[in-house]
Amino acid sequence: MVEELVAAGVTLASAGLVYVATAARVVKQYERGVVFRLGKLRPQVRGPGFTMIVPGVDKLRKVNMQIVTMPIPAQEGITRDNVTVRVDAVVYFKVTAPAEAVVRVEDYRFAVSQMAQTSLRSIIGKSELDDLLSNREKLNQGLELMIDSPAVEWGVTIDRVEIKDVSLPETMKRSMARQAEADRERRARVINADAELQASKKLAEAAHQMSDAPAALQLRLLQTVMAVAAEKNSTLVLPIPVELLRFLEKGTSVASSGRESGDGSQQAESVESRTGRDELPSGEPRLDPDPEGSILRQE
Repeated sequence: MVEELVAAGVTLASAGLVYVATAARVVKQYERGVVFRLGKLRPQVRGPGFTMIVPGVDKLRKVNMQIVTMPIPAQEGITRDNVTVRVDAVVYFKVTAPAEAVVRVEDYRFAVSQMAQTSLRSIIGKSELDDLLSNREKLNQGLELMIDSPAVEWGVTIDRVEIKDVSLPETMKRSMARQAEADRERRARVINADAELQASKKLAEAAHQMSDAPAALQLRLLQTVMAVAAEKNSTLVLPIPVELLRFLEKGTSVASSGRESGDGSQQAESVESRTGRDELPSGEPRLDPDPEGSILRQE
């Protein structure tokens, strides 16, 4: 009798251990458990930790609650300004309602992926090339709204969507490069013209200032000569300023006028000497040099 009781107890313990091993489940911290009893969804969602189900009756399905990063394959489309582009993106989403994610859609990951691809092609067709290249933040928000609208019904929330890359045809790349080069050249020319205008105004002011003091031009010329001569590796060609020519011209005119006045006085003195010599009285003796140069002769 005792042996039968012991055997029955061992049998019951073994059965209990088998039942516990079959019914025991462990739900991780980032997961939630959805239980179906005879195919019907149980209202209570199992949290993380140890939990039990009825073997053969209940079925536990675990749902990951982490943020999922899903790349969107590159989609080729034509923009609103008729440019063929290839755009790829990445979508970040997470499950907020585990029961809805399991019941409402067969595979919520595949559903989100297909919805993201469709929305990306739609965004490409509605946008222009400049928006895809420079205004991506606005396109990301629009793409997020387009994916999030149906995903809410599936118990999925779209965290964010980012456009990764926009691939352009080679001809379009070359055209854009030429456009950017032409724009930079235009800005460079405008800047150079503005600099020339400002420089001309400053030079005009300097010219007016130097016209009042001509010596300033000479000092500036000497400063330029000193700056060039400091290198000692170039040939210096020194231009003659117009003011220097005018100065030399004034000096020449003053010298010529002085010579003319000196010649006039000498001529007047010679005339006076000749006149005085001719007007001497005839009775007075005049001494002339002897032809031999030694004895003066009296006439």
